Amino acid sequence: MKNKGIKSLAFIAAAGLMTTSCDLLKDVDYTVTPDPLEMHGDSVRVKIDVSVPEKGINKKSYAEIVPTIGSHALKPVTIVGEKATANGTVIPYKAGGRVVYEDVIAYTPDMEVSELKVTGTIYKKGKEKGEVEEMKIADATIITPLLVNKDFRAIIAADEFQRVTQEKQIAEINYLKGSPVVRSSEKVDEDMKELEAFLTMAQTNPKVEISGVKIEAFASIEGEEDRNNTLSTDRSESAKKATMEIAGKRKVANEFAQDDANYSTVGKGEDYEGFKKALVASSMDKGDKDRILRILEMQNSSAAREQAIRDLSTYLYLDKNIFPAQRRAEIVVEYQLTGYSDEELVALSKSNIDTLNVEEILFTATLTDDLNEKLRLYKEAERLYPEDYRTANNVGTVYYMQNKLTEAKAQFEKANGIQENPVSKNNLAAIAGVNGDRQKAKDLLAEADGAGSEVSYNKGVLNIQDGEYDDAISNFGGEASYNKALAQLLNKDEAAAKSTIDESADAETARGYYLKAIIGARQDKLDAIVSNLKSAFAKDASLKEKASKDREFIKYLDNATFGAVIK
Repeated sequence: MKNKGIKSLAFIAAAGLMTTSCDLLKDVDYTVTPDPLEMHGDSVRVKIDVSVPEKGINKKSYAEIVPTIGSHALKPVTIVGEKATANGTVIPYKAGGRVVYEDVIAYTPDMEVSELKVTGTIYKKGKEKGEVEEMKIADATIITPLLVNKDFRAIIAADEFQRVTQEKQIAEINYLKGSPVVRSSEKVDEDMKELEAFLTMAQTNPKVEISGVKIEAFASIEGEEDRNNTLSTDRSESAKKATMEIAGKRKVANEFAQDDANYSTVGKGEDYEGFKKALVASSMDKGDKDRILRILEMQNSSAAREQAIRDLSTYLYLDKNIFPAQRRAEIVVEYQLTGYSDEELVALSKSNIDTLNVEEILFTATLTDDLNEKLRLYKEAERLYPEDYRTANNVGTVYYMQNKLTEAKAQFEKANGIQENPVSKNNLAAIAGVNGDRQKAKDLLAEADGAGSEVSYNKGVLNIQDGEYDDAISNFGGEASYNKALAQLLNKDEAAAKSTIDESADAETARGYYLKAIIGARQDKLDAIVSNLKSAFAKDASLKEKASKDREFIKYLDNATFGAVIK
């Protein structure tokens, strides 16, 4: 609380010098909240409780009071005597009164070490009668929000690498009309040769584990339905027998495929769905196709459908080109394939990377902490798979980690151009945030939701810069980080801030110790201030100069112990 002084402009000689203005305005008190002033969200908010005592202002006078921070004048406040003519707050002569003054001013660096003062002019009947004596009423300015670590986080787009994948080896046996017999020629078709080669390899390859053999067999749609059902079942059994014979060959010797218990067989009957797909894909006239499809939909029984189709002039085409493919058995060997080990992936990435797919390369990059090696792998992935946005994005993320922001931005823009995606938008927001373009960063982050926890963290950094500390704490989530501790401190929760910073990776860094010193100051713990400042200075000597002018420690400036630390 500060008392108001008055400096006279006019003097009268009568038993010595005497100011006329002291009778016009006197004993005004100013209470500033907070003191020292604080910067939040790029601005300094000033709140002054101006208290005028009984008979503190002449009935016919008024005063225009101007608060200033350093060289920056704020808006004036006018207090008016009860009989004066002026715009402002009228103060009764006998009772006195108070005015609550508030203003906001943009923070500038020269306000860091400055004072909030008041000055102004006193008027009576419209004429200047004196000036409000310049007086310091508070210190300025705490700028702790500027300690925010602008470590906006970029995201490496994730790989979809699976060490063990579910795979299938498929072969097909085709049958003659009405027959379940597997012809010798079918046993040596290309797909059956591939099946044989697979079963041979699987027997000795520890990375291949067969889980089952499924066989589905079909009949074409001509003929009696019951007979076709039986026929398809018989075909499934003959296909199983043929597969087991292959597995039993001496050079194959696949034990799993020789075991009847590992097979699942089913006769699917007439293959109407397969017939329709083959018909649609055929070269037959569209009108004829539509006519046949209508028959399939309109006739209720299979016999009626077959007869209607036989009556068509296109029946011979169907019999030659469509029906044969329906008379089949599908053999599906399901197995688990275990991919390359970490060691094999690393070796191949150096010796023959072109043999790896994109998921394998992206995964291999996660196996090293060497940024240069990560960059090499991601660049190779980009060379081999330029259509995948992740490769360009991840090159950019490594550049970002190396503080090569121009190169990183170009890569993120390239990735988002290949495929608009939230990961690259988050990363572009990180670039904007580091460069100080907060609005652009906010806009991009609004489109990046779902990309990862990094999005929320980046929003939290912006929240601190905007003075939105509750939102910042929420966005930082459960992770104990330096910035979360800072947000808690700025939100007046010193205990939570102390707990968070002690659990964070910055607990023993220069900035971590400095933050703990500020927490100590706000808790009025001199020992905590001194010990943490000593630790901070030992790691970063430049902080000593900052502490010497930091308004967080202003009430300790005359303390000998504190003074010895910042000397």
